[in-house]
Parts: sequence; structure tokens; C-alpha cells
Amino acid sequence: MPSPSFALAAGLVALAASPAHAGTIAVTAGPDAQQKLQEALILAKPGDIVQLAAGRYVLTDGLSLDVNGVTVRGAGMDATVLDFSGQQGAGEGLLVTSDDVTLRDFAVLDAHGDGIKSKGADRIVYFRVRAAWTGGPKETNGAYGIYPVESTGVLIDGCQVEGASDAGIYVGQSKDITVRYSLAQGNVAGVEIENSRNALVAYNLVTRNTGGILVFDLPNLPVMGGGNTVLTGNLVVGNDTPNFAPKGNIVAAVRRGTGVMVMANDGVRVTKNVIRDNPTSGVMVVSYPRPFTDKNYNPTPRNVMVDANAFAGNGLDPQLPGATELKAAFGGAVPPVIWDGIGPAGTLMVDSSAPGLSLNLPGQGAGPEAARPALFTAATQVKRVDEKSIGAPAALDVRIAG
Repeated sequence: MPSPSFALAAGLVALAASPAHAGTIAVTAGPDAQQKLQEALILAKPGDIVQLAAGRYVLTDGLSLDVNGVTVRGAGMDATVLDFSGQQGAGEGLLVTSDDVTLRDFAVLDAHGDGIKSKGADRIVYFRVRAAWTGGPKETNGAYGIYPVESTGVLIDGCQVEGASDAGIYVGQSKDITVRYSLAQGNVAGVEIENSRNALVAYNLVTRNTGGILVFDLPNLPVMGGGNTVLTGNLVVGNDTPNFAPKGNIVAAVRRGTGVMVMANDGVRVTKNVIRDNPTSGVMVVSYPRPFTDKNYNPTPRNVMVDANAFAGNGLDPQLPGATELKAAFGGAVPPVIWDGIGPAGTLMVDSSAPGLSLNLPGQGAGPEAARPALFTAATQVKRVDEKSIGAPAALDVRIAG
């Protein structure tokens, strides 16, 4: 994370470099909203603000923005609503493929694909944006609500997501990321950091999802080697929605009632969170379970640290084989931290306040029938996350200061 002095300098440089005649393009709701809004996004120049007035914009097709340095600004996430329920295509509601874009103060509802996707968009800001599917949890909902991918510098702040059939907030194949002060509810995964590095997930409310916060690294993707991630200050509570992901998706295997899941990442710290009332487990640390052919992929988690969290009410209804016997063996609830038992020394460190259950699987890809559950103490020191390097560039805060 850059220093405050760097942030100030970067802000001054950004101001100096901004166009001298940056303007505002005003757009209002109405019968021609589709044409007016897409035209504004095409005609905008670097530094311009596309100002969306309060109202409901009934749209029939997806929108796209490929101009650098544009701000799309509404009158508030409940006041400016982009309604894609009549969308004719199957794509995302809004696609951004340019750098230095700020999206703020509007909602995207019922897109046929993803809510808002940004691809290869460096230094992007999502601020007080809402993405939701209003018909409840359905397999046919879009996969992702807020979806930055292949980016350097991502700030997601004060956003709300609901109803995504994969992940509400998903950041993939990216680095230098902050997800903070946001609400993720009623999704399959509330927040997912996948194949990404230097991520800070902090002070979010993650509730009523199938799984709360997932930190995954998957094979056969252009960017791999996820890790150096910190989850802190989050409320991960009551994630108990039945899984409604399409069959075959990796998140379709997430058990209902998972608070936090770390899979195949190197360097993750889960610290100072409130993790409670998640029926299967507070925290799960696991290896990638499927066969793979990618020779550069490491399927096991490494250097995972779970410390100083407040656990309560987890593991009372675990969606695991032999759940009844497990509950009976451990006093009515499974321990708050579950590890599949795969990985070398230094895989996992858990402080003494959080009892752990190891499934003691014999190796990567082993099924649950091979489990030999037992309590474990993981006091082995792990390589610490480099917390000075995590998070979005501080200069992005300048864009949401006003």
C-alpha cells in the first residue's frame, strides 16, 4: 500500500494530467434512455463525467465504455437504477474495457449476464454501486454482480450485491485490490478473490450467501499464483443459503454454511473478523479437489494464518459426510476451523483460540470417504503476508473524496 505522501503526490499528478476542458454529459431516464446513455459513453472524452439523473432507465441491451478516465455517476444506488430486466442479449449490463474509470452511485438490476464487468481496466473504482437480481436465488441469474478481471489497481467501496449465481463481488486474475465497506448477501459466494495477489478484504458485511468469502487459485488460467491476501474486520455471519450455482461450476461444490474458504492459495491471513452462525464451518482451508493437467499449478494451500477472530455458532449443521457422528464426537458442533489435512509443514497456522478439525485426507483429489477426522493444533510458523504491499493504490481514494 503506497504511503499517504505518495497518495497526495499521485493525486496532484492526476489533476495536472486531467484534460483542461473536461465536461459533464447529462443523461436522463425516458423512452430513449438506451440510445442516450450508450451515446454518452461513446462520446465521452478522458476526464468527462457521464451524469445520470435520478430515475429508472429501462434498457434493452448491454452498455459498454472503452474511453479512459471517465466517471459514470448517478444520484445514488437507490435513486439511479439501470433496469436490464428487458435485456434482449445475454451479456453483461455494463462492460468497461478502459483504464482510470470511476463507477459510482447507481444500480444495475436483473442483467441477463454479469451485472458490471470490467476487463483489463487498470485503476478502476466501484463506489456505492449496487448490482442485484430481484427475483431471489436462481441458477439463471447472472454469474457475477461486480466483476473486475485482469486488472492492476481495483477499489470496491461501499457497494451492495445480491442474487449472483456465482459470486456477488468477484475479483479475478488481478493485483493490488481493496474490497471494503460493502454488503454481499444472498449470492452463492459473497466475495471471491480468485487467482489474484495483494488483496485486502476489509470491513464488509457478508451474510445469507452459500459461502461468505472465498480465496481461490485455479489451474489453466492466464494468471495464476494467487495469494498475499488479508481478510480483516469483516462480519461473516449466517451464510446459510442453499447453493444455486449452475452444475459443474467450481462454486457449485461450496457447502451451504461456509464462512470463509481458502483453496490452493499461498499467503492468506484471516484475522480480526467476526465469523459466526455459519452452519458448516467458520473457516475451511482446502486443496483443489479436481484432476488437473496444468504442470505449473500447485493445488495445495500454503502459508495460511487464522488468528484473532471471534467465532461463535459455527458448525451446528455441517454439510459434510458423517455430520451426525462428527457433531456427536465434538460436543454438538464441529470445530470452527476445518482443514482437509493436505499440505506440507507450514500449510496452516491457527491460534489457540480456534480449535481445528483435520479431515486427514491422504492426498489431493481424495474423496470425503477417505477422511479420518481428528482435532489438530497448527502452531507451526508460516511465512507472513507482506501487508505493506496489499490493497489498491492509495491514489484511487482521491476519486471518491468528494
